[in-house]
Amino acid sequence: MSDLDDLLQKVRNTRVFDLSGRNALIVGGGTGLGQAMAVGLAAAGANVCVAGLERRELDETAAAVRTLGRTGDAIVVDATSEANVVQMMQLFDERLGRLDILVNSQGTVHLQEAVDFDIDAWQRVLDVNLKSLVLTCKHAGKRMLPAGRGKIVNISSVRGFQGRAQDLAYAPSKGAVNQLTRSLAIEWGFRGINVNAIAPVFTITPISRTLLADPSKLEWVLGRIPMKRLGHLDDLVGPVVFLASDASNFVNGHVLPVDGGWLSA
Repeated sequence: MSDLDDLLQKVRNTRVFDLSGRNALIVGGGTGLGQAMAVGLAAAGANVCVAGLERRELDETAAAVRTLGRTGDAIVVDATSEANVVQMMQLFDERLGRLDILVNSQGTVHLQEAVDFDIDAWQRVLDVNLKSLVLTCKHAGKRMLPAGRGKIVNISSVRGFQGRAQDLAYAPSKGAVNQLTRSLAIEWGFRGINVNAIAPVFTITPISRTLLADPSKLEWVLGRIPMKRLGHLDDLVGPVVFLASDASNFVNGHVLPVDGGWLSA
């Protein structure tokens, strides 16, 4: 059989973006980017459990997943606590079973002049944006490694590549998320676990609406994005389905900008 014949057979017999029968955990899945990715993964066939701090928001997302004909569940968790993460994983095991996909979408931001920067706020950003990812990846790995397969997608930001004034916490935390992603990809890649990240630009969410309510800030942001628009929640669906599916089986340690060209400008 020629290489071309082999390729044709694989393409015919494989639905590389189909997530049917896969089980996904989205931490930070109650609102915004996490909610959009939860619904997107469900639309691609995955059963989805969302986890986070706010029960009402989580239940709303889980209900949306169920309208797509998938299992939808919700777990209230503070992912900055290892004991809570352990409990979350145990509940996931009981309710959905095998963990195939982990998406880390939890995040927070604090901006302040450097000389006055609140160190408690700094610690909170690092805990939410980085420590929680370390904990969820650690305990997901305990499940994925024995199975010899799994997909982990961490949500970074274009700020993981760039500094910003008044930002001693968010941008550094996202830079660390990029390096965490690469380090895990090196350690786990040969054992069947793909670890990648997505780095969005300003996307229309409740947090960004507040930030961009200032017309001058909005004008500056749009002037910096070659596509001349903000990101939409559905812009994250294709990338997360790709990185969670068999279509990305040889993609590992990559940080994928979803930024309308921001980092190219």
